[in-house]
Amino acid sequence: MKKKIFAISILFLIIFPSRIRADEGMWIPMLIEKYNIRLMQEKGFKLSAEDIYSVNKACMKDAVLLFGGGCTGEIISGQGLLITNHHCGRGNIQQLSSLEHDYIANGYWALSQGEELPCPGLSITILKRMEDVTEKVLSGVNDNTPAEDRQTIISSNIAKVQSDAVAGTHYRASVRPFFMGNQYFLFVNETFRDVRFVGAPPATIGNFGSETDNWIWPRHTGDFSLFRIYADKSNNPSDFSKENVPYKPAYFFPISLKGVKEGDFTMVFGYPGSTVEYVPSYYIDMVSNYINPKIIDIRTRKIEIMEAAMNTDPLIRLQYFVKKSGIANSWKKWQGEILGLKKMGTIGKKQQYEEKFTQWVDSDQSRREKYANLLPLYRDLYSKMKTYRLVSDYTSEVFSGAEVFRIAKSMGSLAALYSENASSEEIGKAKDNLVAFANGFFKNYNAIVDRKLFEAVMTMYGENIETQWLVPEYLSYKNRVKGNFSGSAEKLFARSPFTDENKFKEYVKGFNKSAASKLKNDLFYSLASASENFINEKVSGELMKMNIQVQELNRLYMRAQMEFEPEKAFYPDANLTLRVAYGNVSGYKAKDAVLYENSTTLNGIMEKDNPEIIDYDVPDKLKELWKNKDYGRYAENGDVHVCFIANNHTTGGNSGSPVINAEGQLIGVNFDRAWEGVASDMQYNPGQSRNISLDIRYALFIIDKFAGAGYLLDEMKLIQ
Repeated sequence: MKKKIFAISILFLIIFPSRIRADEGMWIPMLIEKYNIRLMQEKGFKLSAEDIYSVNKACMKDAVLLFGGGCTGEIISGQGLLITNHHCGRGNIQQLSSLEHDYIANGYWALSQGEELPCPGLSITILKRMEDVTEKVLSGVNDNTPAEDRQTIISSNIAKVQSDAVAGTHYRASVRPFFMGNQYFLFVNETFRDVRFVGAPPATIGNFGSETDNWIWPRHTGDFSLFRIYADKSNNPSDFSKENVPYKPAYFFPISLKGVKEGDFTMVFGYPGSTVEYVPSYYIDMVSNYINPKIIDIRTRKIEIMEAAMNTDPLIRLQYFVKKSGIANSWKKWQGEILGLKKMGTIGKKQQYEEKFTQWVDSDQSRREKYANLLPLYRDLYSKMKTYRLVSDYTSEVFSGAEVFRIAKSMGSLAALYSENASSEEIGKAKDNLVAFANGFFKNYNAIVDRKLFEAVMTMYGENIETQWLVPEYLSYKNRVKGNFSGSAEKLFARSPFTDENKFKEYVKGFNKSAASKLKNDLFYSLASASENFINEKVSGELMKMNIQVQELNRLYMRAQMEFEPEKAFYPDANLTLRVAYGNVSGYKAKDAVLYENSTTLNGIMEKDNPEIIDYDVPDKLKELWKNKDYGRYAENGDVHVCFIANNHTTGGNSGSPVINAEGQLIGVNFDRAWEGVASDMQYNPGQSRNISLDIRYALFIIDKFAGAGYLLDEMKLIQ
């Protein structure tokens, strides 16, 4: 009985916190009415909680969507038009591009719906409803249930909850843990599979400043792209069909042309990916002092190789633009995160908290029985875990660092068919699939670049990982070439069937039982397979056990923290579910004598203009519009505002999120965070944690004046 009462009290704390720290937090939209709306209204919000989330009427949640697998977007017209970030859409844009039609470099604008380009594989997801299902998920478990049994029971319960929730519908359901597994929510979603590319500015606008300005304020990036959702004639999700029509949303955002000023209310509504606000000091130490510095080093070398090649050839730039940006984004973030954590003294503050927590635990016998071993167990576990994490993460960086490993490894499934005596029909189908895979793979592949990446990662692997944790096949290769990877790589790449499209296709077509038996002798295949086997046999099993132990400790530590600080508002860590963050437009002091204002303008773009540096090469047409002050209705005080900052708590996944004003109107599109506060995934810094957003007026200006696609604005509801 006591255990049941305790569980209820914890949920009460989660749902009804009595003290909320201004601006920090990523809040559950279903519970805004319970504990956020009053504070939001005090900050200037003029609408109700039901305007944000409701299952009874159309509301903002119906216009916020998960774009692909890791970004947010929002619907801005009654015809399914959506806006997200340029960097969220660029993978799809690149796949639609060629050297002759480079939509990354040159941009693209459909001047009618007939010119909108289908995006194979792209889907968007819209939340229909959410529900607290904690009681159902935790049915049959208690504090004495062994961890593995607990997870088995919970997984079974989740499967039933999900199945029951969508029975007889086309919806999809997922159940996600909150507060380290102390609470569970059900999400019922609708997923649309026919999504088409409408338009995006050239990279010189959509990616202006590129990696140089990434994670930095002030920003001048027109980071947006437009897509459209299509549905069948009943407005339901459908695979691509010429018969499909633009989706009619339950709600779409009106767009404000009023702009923002210091202190204005802002709300970010989106799908933040992952934060770890409540972990112990040992985790912060492991990540920031042990693992990430080494991963940063190897990514630095990868980026240097890619950038050097990209600067020599437009085709290589197109091929490696998305790849380089993908690895550079986290690479730069981790550097800022380490600096921010050190500046805030996060590890020291965590340690002080843990000392007070320990004193609180020791002061009561019942608490000692439940929580006395938590921190010592964390200490011992992370001391061991950091080695396994580093080996796993670094090995992954190495064997994903050269793409030749990927194409070589793709042959494994075909080779297996011969050992299984598969039919000729099965083998033929597998060969056709590999040839089709090669079409996409080699479109964005350069053997010379990949060879240099191979040489670099092979060298760094041996230098930075202890011998006992190196793949044996790698050690054999290293010894065979006496550590001279550069000397051997040129010959390997020249004769390999995995580094040339035509050679690969011929190799696949002629592949037979004899070739299958010899495949294991190929160096690239051998290294790729051996690295995977090594991690599976020596690392993954132990790491999985440790992760299960950490999850159980996290669940208890989260509960204990809530007991320890009953007056504190605990918001759940981000887990790629729909959340609300709110705050105000706010400049900040970056360092001594450096005070940043809250917005940037087109004049600032022209100040950065430098045709000699590709990151700052402003398009001629944009210069002409600026010179002639041809701003239309998008100007404020004689200039076009480009970006602004506020103190909303955001993270990865919030890219593309709508930024909403006090009246519920769209004023911006979130796309980044400021360098000084980028450590907010682990500790929010109220003085410097700032989200960076595209001013929606700049997007409209580009669509209308720069692109000549003003017809798209006719679909929108613009508020002067």
